[in-house]
This record gives sequence, structure tokens and C-alpha cells, in this order.
Amino acid sequence: MTAHWDIRPEQYDTPDATGLRRDYYGEVAGRYWGRPATPAEIDEGLTDDGAEALTPPTGRFLVGRKDGAPAACGGVLLLDAERAELTRVFVRPAFRGAGGAALLVAALEGEARRLGARTVVLNTRLDLVEARALYARHGYRDVPPFGDDPYAQVWLGKTLD
Repeated sequence: MTAHWDIRPEQYDTPDATGLRRDYYGEVAGRYWGRPATPAEIDEGLTDDGAEALTPPTGRFLVGRKDGAPAACGGVLLLDAERAELTRVFVRPAFRGAGGAALLVAALEGEARRLGARTVVLNTRLDLVEARALYARHGYRDVPPFGDDPYAQVWLGKTLD
């Protein structure tokens, strides 16, 4: 049931947003390394990660709450006058399967439109199969590689309505 989700813009460095960003980094790094990321590794990964750009006019950070609990996050970053990137899209494991990911993607696309974007792009990894399936369900298709993320293996995008 999706009725109890509330997804809103929030500063990337509030306690809830920071906790979600830490969980996101811990999960994607741990899956990549095949072991849990340590708190020190998470701290290092979040240092100078560019999250400060996820504020207007260059971007936006969203936090999703399910029944009031911080459960999901994501960012949108303008790459140029007409193209935005979705980044740090994450739903905590305890809240998966409750419709929040679809609502989060839709909210991020709405923020991209408000920032002036006509298309959205993102990158992900081959091992993040759940993320790739989510994006495919929402109309994302292969696009040419962009950016300099050394961990990117899949690049996707779509035109906004």
C-alpha cells in the first residue's frame, strides 16, 4: 500500500537524510565489495561526494517517509540546461515492496521537470538488478555512457512528459 508514503524535498545533511545516505552508501559499497562496508569506509565514501549540489538551483534531494519513518531518499542533479541525473536512489530494506520506490522515482522526475530538465539519465551497476528492474518498469532505456563514475556499468535515460 502506498497511501502512507510522504516524499518531500529535504536538505541532504539533515539527520534523517544523512542516515539514509549512509545506508545507501553502505549497501552499494558492501554489495560491490562482497562484504559489509565499515563505518570508516562509509565516512570516507561520503566525504566530498558532491551532495551539496543537490540543492536548488543545481539539484534537489528528497526524503521519503513511510508512516513517518525515514525510509527512502534520492537526488536529482542538473547536468546541463535540459538534462538531469537521478542519483542516490535508495529504499531501506525494511520498506521495500511497499510502493515507495515507484513514488520516489516519480517525485524525482517531477523535481527534474521543476528544475527545467526535459530528459533524465542515471547510471547503475550490473549487480544492482533490483534498481535496473525498477528503472525498466518506469520507461528507462539504454543511453550512451556519460560522466566519470568509475563504478558505472549501465547508463539509462528517458524523456520527461
